[in-house]
Amino acid sequence: MNYKKPDNTKVRAKKHLGQHFLKDLNIAQRIVEGLSGHGGYDRVLEIGPGMGVLTQFLLPKTNFNTYVIEIDTESVAYLEKHYPELAPRIIAGDFLKFNPGEYFPDKFAIIGNFPYNISSQIFFRALEIRDRIPEIVCMLQKEVAQRIASPPGNKDYGILSVLLQAFYEIDYLVSVPPGAFDPPPKVQSGVIRLRRNGVTALACEEKLFFRVVKTAFNQRRKTLRNALKPVGEIPDHPLLNKRAEQLSVDEFVTLTLLAQNAQEKN
Repeated sequence: MNYKKPDNTKVRAKKHLGQHFLKDLNIAQRIVEGLSGHGGYDRVLEIGPGMGVLTQFLLPKTNFNTYVIEIDTESVAYLEKHYPELAPRIIAGDFLKFNPGEYFPDKFAIIGNFPYNISSQIFFRALEIRDRIPEIVCMLQKEVAQRIASPPGNKDYGILSVLLQAFYEIDYLVSVPPGAFDPPPKVQSGVIRLRRNGVTALACEEKLFFRVVKTAFNQRRKTLRNALKPVGEIPDHPLLNKRAEQLSVDEFVTLTLLAQNAQEKN
């Protein structure tokens, strides 16, 4: 197959959709090669394919069927014309409103050059259906990619780090300069891979865990004793003397259990 750069005269990048079309074929191939097959899936969904620079590397793969979801009607028309074999598997719509049950009876992986303005929302949606998604390989703003992959004790460690690391093993794969895109973004980009871990359910109430994590990082300069006051009474514990960025996923589970037990007693 002859791989080619997209014809950027055919589809204009739309700022309100956060579009920056990848044009570096080596990076595109490397992103696709990041898919490891972890978790056993036979379908892959590409989010925001644009003009198909990643798609063309996905289509020849025989171990899975490629689907794409694209909100931009101009890009959909381009894909239908240039990749007619893909046409039945093009979903014209918004991933944030996407119902996977309509297309995927079982597990599926996610791949894509995520629009920077909604990358966090994509991850929160993926978390909601995480048992259907054993693997994600994606490119996003480097700062966000580093944050997600960051271990505890690092200044980059934040809300998404904890929530995603609770359910996924995360690897930072490669950095990508602005010149790899058209138009070039004003920031560096990074590629990460998320592979589902063995956690089927947290040892604490999940909704409360999410609240504890978000509340803790909303005032990350404060000790958790003060930052977590909006959550309610939490029995005294050495972890409360630390700051949010110092706690591992398991330690956040411990704090959530303390808060949960206190609420159940009241």
